[in-house]
Amino acid sequence: MNKTVYKNLFKPLKLNELRLKNRITMAPLFLGYALEGGKVSALMLYHYKLMAQGGAALIVVENASITPAGSGSTRTLRCDHNRYLPDLEKLAATIKDQKARAALQINHAGRFAHVVEPVAPSAVDTFGRTPRELTRREIVSIQKQFANAALRAKKAGFDLVELHGGTGYLLAQFVSPRTNQRIDDYGGSLENRLRFPLEILKRVKDTVGDFPVGYRFLADEWLPDGLGPQESVVLARELEENGITYISAMGGTYESFFLPEVIKKSSKPGYMVSLAAAVKKHVSVPVIAAGRISTPARAESILKAKKADLIGLARVLWVDPQWPQKARRGQERAITKCSPKCDACLQLVMKGKPAYCPRWSKEKRQAYRSLFR
Repeated sequence: MNKTVYKNLFKPLKLNELRLKNRITMAPLFLGYALEGGKVSALMLYHYKLMAQGGAALIVVENASITPAGSGSTRTLRCDHNRYLPDLEKLAATIKDQKARAALQINHAGRFAHVVEPVAPSAVDTFGRTPRELTRREIVSIQKQFANAALRAKKAGFDLVELHGGTGYLLAQFVSPRTNQRIDDYGGSLENRLRFPLEILKRVKDTVGDFPVGYRFLADEWLPDGLGPQESVVLARELEENGITYISAMGGTYESFFLPEVIKKSSKPGYMVSLAAAVKKHVSVPVIAAGRISTPARAESILKAKKADLIGLARVLWVDPQWPQKARRGQERAITKCSPKCDACLQLVMKGKPAYCPRWSKEKRQAYRSLFR
């Protein structure tokens, strides 16, 4: 039987001057693998080595905090001080040694931070806690922290950095009409709500020079009074005009992920592809589509229809790191698939335990557990 050839999926692409060997990327995925305090663990190095070995062109390391005050958990990676540089260097080298490009996603969790006093654009209730509204001075300080963290990513040897503007974290909180109720020039009109992430992008680019900067992009909060595509595409255009390298589109926040209609939506293959397609209509920079793109055939069809330029695999790649190699060999049926009915990994992460997949072999689960501490 002839092997299936996915011509678009394995076509190279340039991000600025950075060549990607194919269109497969690992989308950032928090699994709780960092050590307490945010340092790189042996498990994290092992995990990212496996992710890069499989043949994806770009591996995006998840959610590194730019400040302790913006960290989402005690096991969230940190890049807020130079003392984290040696570990970050090991992490970048581990990925690049497998012939993949390495990116570091940097973030401030804002109202979702795991701290005594979280901060946000406005004092909007967050699961029974109300964050403190940021002062103008603090806004400038956070912008500098993003720039410093981006520079550390560059110094550590990563090929690019990604600003986390998704999942309802701080950058998205400023853009959302639901969570930004400020009355100064950082709130109110859409132009004002876009000011914070655009100023961060400018400060980052001024600091890192021609180093590529991507953006994890919240296209739709999936909430009645939240951010939707009509406004978010305006941000996409502004990001492009201000030099963003790529836009990685996603939908939903912690306040919508567990709504019955969103749970139903997210169980369907390619459930976020329409968001990437909506963004792509308004920009010329590469757009990444994600959201249960479980088969190479589906990934190929997305690229062929020009709904996106790159494919983002998160749990799909984590469940089966060999997905890219199996796709290249035309062995689609041999891919181990993530079940939409299973949330074992999420339940483990929520309990502060290392995530593992029930579909892994016993030996692989034991290997992951042996490296966790």
